[in-house]
Amino acid sequence: MPKKIPAMSSKKFIALLEKDGVTFLRQKRTSHGMFQRIKGKEVYRAPIVMNKGELSPKYIKLVFRQLGFSDKEIDNLLQKGTVIN
Repeated sequence: MPKKIPAMSSKKFIALLEKDGVTFLRQKRTSHGMFQRIKGKEVYRAPIVMNKGELSPKYIKLVFRQLGFSDKEIDNLLQKGTVIN
């Protein structure tokens, strides 16, 4: 299990994901943007709510899983994010 995941805004969460190579694909007349992560030969995609003030830790964990992040990768990414902020 990853350590406690904090609640954060959509903007902060997307910036955190982009540090690990997650890229924006598209957004068409909806509140969700589609993001993609390529890990080896696997391609993972997940929709993320855009422009939301606060995303719940449960939602953030769900997106991490959809994008193929392991517990260790989540912990490392969250640690990087707190050091920079």
